[in-house]
Amino acid sequence: MTRFPVYTLDSAPEASKSALRDVQARFGMIPNLAGAMATSPVLIQAFIGIFDKVHGGNFTEQQIQTVLLTDAVTNGCNWAVALHSALGLQAGLNAADVEAMRSGRSPSDKGLGALSTLARTLIEKRGRLDDQDIECFVAAGFGKELLLEAITIVAASTITNYTGSVTNPPLEAALQAHAWNG
Repeated sequence: MTRFPVYTLDSAPEASKSALRDVQARFGMIPNLAGAMATSPVLIQAFIGIFDKVHGGNFTEQQIQTVLLTDAVTNGCNWAVALHSALGLQAGLNAADVEAMRSGRSPSDKGLGALSTLARTLIEKRGRLDDQDIECFVAAGFGKELLLEAITIVAASTITNYTGSVTNPPLEAALQAHAWNG
């Protein structure tokens, strides 16, 4: 599979450097996927903008990681599954729930399960939810405004999942324990 370059702050196109500095500030490093995104200044800058919106919204980090991991599995992005498995565990997700999501199932927790199911359904149905899909999400205790906010998380993960599948960045050593081949 063709690999794209994985840029650093020193080697990145000039128009991508400020976004990479932002990524480094948020993660304490520049993940290989972000380094590959830097090939396109438009993409890396858009990623930073949506990343800030996702992590500045109303969902907890556990909830965000639930959606991101579910999306990574549903979209079949090996790099993102490894990252969000690690970040999900770091955020306090139950290891059994992480394994369930890695296997295409929803977590056992009612709320996290509803979020995972919603995320998977949004991708599989290409956003064409029916009334039952919406009612199940709302019945789990979420408002309709959170359903729309969840679309933002799905959009953010679509950017990273598609980029990961196209650019095929190497998996960082710290993520090797969470490697996944869908």
